Amino acid sequence: MRLSRYFLPVLKENPSEAQIVSHRLMLRAGMIKQASAGIYSWLPLGFKVLRKIENIVHEEQQRAGHIPMLMPTLQSADLWRESGRYDDYGEEMLRIKDRHGRDMLYGPTNEELITDIFRSHVGSYKDLPLTLYHIQWKFRDEIRPRFGVMRGREFFMKDGYNFDLTKEDALHAYNRHLVSYLRTYERMGLQAIPMRADGGPIGGDYTHEFLVLAETGESEVFYDSAVTDLTFGDRAIDYDSVDQCAAVLEEFTSKYARTDETHDEALFAEVPEARQRTARGIEVGQIFYFGTKYSEAMGAKVQGPDGKTVPVHMGSHGIGVSRLLGAIIEASHDDKGIIWPEGVTPFHAGIVNLKQGDEEADAACEALYASLKALGLDPLYDDRNERAGGKFATMDLLGLPWRITVGPRGLKNGVVELTSRRTGDSEEMPPEAAVEKIAQIYAGIA
Repeated sequence: MRLSRYFLPVLKENPSEAQIVSHRLMLRAGMIKQASAGIYSWLPLGFKVLRKIENIVHEEQQRAGHIPMLMPTLQSADLWRESGRYDDYGEEMLRIKDRHGRDMLYGPTNEELITDIFRSHVGSYKDLPLTLYHIQWKFRDEIRPRFGVMRGREFFMKDGYNFDLTKEDALHAYNRHLVSYLRTYERMGLQAIPMRADGGPIGGDYTHEFLVLAETGESEVFYDSAVTDLTFGDRAIDYDSVDQCAAVLEEFTSKYARTDETHDEALFAEVPEARQRTARGIEVGQIFYFGTKYSEAMGAKVQGPDGKTVPVHMGSHGIGVSRLLGAIIEASHDDKGIIWPEGVTPFHAGIVNLKQGDEEADAACEALYASLKALGLDPLYDDRNERAGGKFATMDLLGLPWRITVGPRGLKNGVVELTSRRTGDSEEMPPEAAVEKIAQIYAGIA
């Protein structure tokens, strides 16, 4: 993409309404525009990152054996009355009447709808285990939407639902989701710590939230600093193996890590004092096991191997896809702008032409652009007739991990400058070497 032809409404000044870094930088970088309170249009750059995050979530869900589908945003109130949640959910639920006077709602979550789908088509234990998921827009009518996409009213979310014959099977599904979430977040350059949490309106005794540590987090968290030394890495996991998935759960949840809602001072005191930490955290996902809460209320039953009909055991598992974008920025930025991890960057590299209109510089930039594209990479070429300082400021704000700077002086020596956005380190090298190095970097990204 050439910047002169891209729709990128960059702002030079900090927007007064933005209270936290991610909101401010997303507005300044032309990623979003507020449509109304807590509701945003996703402009091309923001939409590009949103899709990258969504694709990683899809890949890791399907790696774990989960099946994608799509449910509607609007749901019948009758299903929620069946489960008993229609009157209990509170004012965050947007209730609607259609032209025939039927009660509808804009879905804040999908336990009822997926249970209705399941009970309509599955009647035997032979069809289990089953996990279905979708990524869809949700709406919760926050009383004070703020912080941009971190706490909006409309948000993009992955929610998945497992159906199992027994509690043991369902807890394996719980563990399997925990493993897949660890992989998902690490691919995005995040360390998201699973912390014991409260079930809230969804319910369930088994639940963990995944939190990214950040000063602007909405939750106070208490943890053993040893949990921040844990990484999942590129280890191979057999998702069908009960023992392997349980071992990962034990590894990542045995050390103390809790939100303020479930914090236990006595247990926290058992952590060595040198490792006791209190911080703020941004929730980016949550997993639940809630047993037969919905299946009993809504008649989602199967015939077991003994011929008896039993309610299935269920859990739900969510990832805040749009929220993740804000969380990544909160965790990865500096005073110049965003610093995208390679796994989610909107463009793999930026090309800056220091002297637009110079025949040799223009030709070198075009060659770099073509070489990167030929390798399947997606560069952003700043071909605007702007001063060098303005071009560098824009690239720093956008936060692309790598920048290739091309100018007449360097070209006389046969070199361009390759700069890391994260470290600020620059290296001069021939254009072909810069392309090769960028290609090698992204070849190693899962």
